Amino acid sequence: MDINLYNSDGRESQIFNPIESGKVGLYCCGPTVYNYAHIGNMRPYTIQDVLKRAFTYFGYDVRHVMNITDVGHLTDDGDEGEDKMIKAAREKGMSVWDIARFFEEAFWTDLERLNISRPTVSCRATDHIDDMIGMIETLEEKGYTYISGGNVYFDTSRFPDYGKMALLDRQELKEGARVGVDTNKRNYSDFVLWFTNSKFENQAMIWDSPWGRGYPGWHIECSAMSSRYLGEHFDIHCGGIDHIPVHHTNEIAQSEAASGTKWVNYWVHNEFLLMKTGKMSKSKGGFLTIQSLVDKGYDALDYRYLLLGGHYRSQLVFSWESLDAARSARESLVRKVKALLGEASADGELNEKAREYMSGFETHIADDLNTPRCLADLWSLLKARELPASQKLALIELMDAILGLQLLESASAGEEASPLDEGIEALIEERNQARKEKNFSRSDEIRDELLSRGIRIIDTPQGTTWEKV
Repeated sequence: MDINLYNSDGRESQIFNPIESGKVGLYCCGPTVYNYAHIGNMRPYTIQDVLKRAFTYFGYDVRHVMNITDVGHLTDDGDEGEDKMIKAAREKGMSVWDIARFFEEAFWTDLERLNISRPTVSCRATDHIDDMIGMIETLEEKGYTYISGGNVYFDTSRFPDYGKMALLDRQELKEGARVGVDTNKRNYSDFVLWFTNSKFENQAMIWDSPWGRGYPGWHIECSAMSSRYLGEHFDIHCGGIDHIPVHHTNEIAQSEAASGTKWVNYWVHNEFLLMKTGKMSKSKGGFLTIQSLVDKGYDALDYRYLLLGGHYRSQLVFSWESLDAARSARESLVRKVKALLGEASADGELNEKAREYMSGFETHIADDLNTPRCLADLWSLLKARELPASQKLALIELMDAILGLQLLESASAGEEASPLDEGIEALIEERNQARKEKNFSRSDEIRDELLSRGIRIIDTPQGTTWEKV
């Protein structure tokens, strides 16, 4: 089956054609480990996990590489602001090295809670300084760099296609450039490859280089490490849309200038998770983490369900009400799976009708990772009267291999469905039938009966769930 992905480089949906048959080279921008990841940071890693699971399901061998930025990332993508690592170390009274290791471990814990598989290769920037120096030397030999104020800069005027993916207009950028910012630059869009003239006193993370002791710019990290582990030309690069205008634009320029060839075939970018007050930001404080959700009694998989309920290229607004609905829906799924496990075990051989359900699911996941439709497919099969429990369980196992909600594991770990749960589900089914027949009086009677028993009915686009009140 063809897999269609929306490619930011060209702004269109394209059929995926691998560089090497049956294999996928996948690079994803990893965390800057100076603080806990907030729940908005977790959106790209969740969708990247679904992407990897989908390719694996369709028979591809996926080599997934992700960087760990533990040096050199300033508070502004354009080489301005304060070093995030130094700022965090000062505020927390720890060394920059301890800060990096502490928050890296916290990041892995969050991934595990969300059932996000680890990458094939996770590479720390501090372990790959020589790779970065080597790439900068190549750029220098090819005439793409200059030294000014003690720092090594990439000369964007030497790269004609600079800003092509981001649709940047050079004249507009020049007219909108801020005056007085980094006067060492020759051009408004040039960026630092190597700092020897640090903006900060007592810089802890510095290394020897041909240009003096210093540290790398942020953008060179991804180019150097992806080239080491995936080669100079690979299939897919993922990240948030906020990286397109600066970070990914600079990555393309330096990578293609160094290699002389196209760097990445498909760029997959996710939209923001928004709060009602706007984009979540660590710099503004008060951000939510996975631990914040757990402390309020949610399972991290409730949040994963919430993310899957929105398409990755659409902005998603977080609210406690939406998380409540996601929790109710996921718990209802687990209850239904638990009931099925009480009837049968999964049948490894799908019948014709079951294959029709799976074919629909495959079509939707292959259509630019349409996870909302995939969730609807999952709910639809659970309601299917023509499918026996064994076939439903087999389908759930296949679908959840991509969705990653751990439905079978969660259902198996708990107790068998109680008579109370089964009675509630039966009433909900009766209510759904009444609504279908436009018997709204009976529908209301059932709703009121359940409410009197402490059960609140919740109608969602995926189906009806319930929760105790």
